[in-house]
Amino acid sequence: MTGRLQGKIAIISGGATGMGGAASLLFAAEGAAVAIIDRNLDQAQARVAEITTAGGRAIALAADVSDARQVQAAVDAATAAHGPANVLFNHAGTIVIKPFLDTTEEEWDWLHAVNVKSMFLMTRAVLPGMIAQGGGSIVCTSSISAVAATPMEVLYGTTKGACHQFARTIAVEFRDRGIRCNAVCPGFVRTPHGLREVEDLTRLGVDASDAAMAALQGRIAEPEEVARAALFLASDDASFINGTHLFVDNAFTAV
Repeated sequence: MTGRLQGKIAIISGGATGMGGAASLLFAAEGAAVAIIDRNLDQAQARVAEITTAGGRAIALAADVSDARQVQAAVDAATAAHGPANVLFNHAGTIVIKPFLDTTEEEWDWLHAVNVKSMFLMTRAVLPGMIAQGGGSIVCTSSISAVAATPMEVLYGTTKGACHQFARTIAVEFRDRGIRCNAVCPGFVRTPHGLREVEDLTRLGVDASDAAMAALQGRIAEPEEVARAALFLASDDASFINGTHLFVDNAFTAV
């Protein structure tokens, strides 16, 4: 590894499994002290064990990232353990796939809380410490679904459109206080989330076959490929990149 996050303190929401888990491992390997904030504490602790076995520093903290009190308590605990974060990866999120007219109000509110409100709560909790240090980097996980519509994903696509604009406007408001905020935007990825998406779309009659995947993005992405993009945006290598959306989709959205 190259030490691209040497001396950094990183908080990763949803950092236990999938792309978030890959990012937790990579950020730690690149020198960051990592705090994983995840609802699944057992999986978060397993990821921490991998990191510490490899010689890295990490802690696991349980929180529902859509709950303000739990978020603040987790960020406070991370700060007590490692110091104030100067890297935040807002990765936590999930998906609802179903016909729009079957989508309930409860589902609408819940997914916005998990995918959008969580970014607000995490960023609000971490930003003061970043500003006091003179700057920091925030990365948010958006999606190709922010700009490329898929049937049965009106709710999910709407939350990711909000993520797109959240990253951009945080960047504009806090640029002059040393804060960078960008979004990483994956296509279909080989994670439990991504494979469930493919399964649910197929069940509902949307072509998500291997042939369709090959036509859209060549192949399914691996979680480590998204983690490397997030690492770049989080690191000082991206020091003049702010308010942008980095698509990790092998030209899906370029067609």
